[in-house]
Amino acid sequence: MSPAEKFTYQTLENRTKALAIALGFRDQSTLEHSDRVQTLAVELAKAVGLCEGQISALRISSRFHDIGKIGIPDRILMKPGKLDQDDWDVMHTHPAIGEQIVLSTELDGASQTAHIIRHHHECFDGSGYPDKLAGEDIPVGARIIGIVDSYDAMAYTRSYHMGRGHSAIIDQINRESGSKHDPYLLKHFCRIIETSDNRVE
Repeated sequence: MSPAEKFTYQTLENRTKALAIALGFRDQSTLEHSDRVQTLAVELAKAVGLCEGQISALRISSRFHDIGKIGIPDRILMKPGKLDQDDWDVMHTHPAIGEQIVLSTELDGASQTAHIIRHHHECFDGSGYPDKLAGEDIPVGARIIGIVDSYDAMAYTRSYHMGRGHSAIIDQINRESGSKHDPYLLKHFCRIIETSDNRVE
């Protein structure tokens, strides 16, 4: 990565720290989840040989992949019970909201980062959202976030499900290989998660 590109992403990361603070005040559990996703995403990116520039963009987008939840009403985001279909329809807008928030910084590198954020809930078979992209049309950073986000989300109790153990999570995401997740990336994730600090019991 050139010095200019390194400076671009460092500046973007420094100037978006306020977004993380804002998210933490809104929903501390989402901020903690985002921190774990960032760590795992960078571990996986290095394991599959992404270049330094791609990793820099991923480091920022993984930290802010859920920043769009700032725009989700409290009655849904903080709902104590299960979400109904109308609730999920609203929740599914958070990637596009996150894209808009990051783009509004108008900083160099923001468009690449925002693009990854927008697509982190796309599925490998084209069944995801918001644009139903499939396969390698989904940015590689978004495919990486999709895997590590799924792992961490299943590991911790939320209003709509109980947290699961490591083996049960791995079984589930392997069943989603080729449908929800990129098989190649998932194979490497299943290898690196075994020694990661973010592996759950």
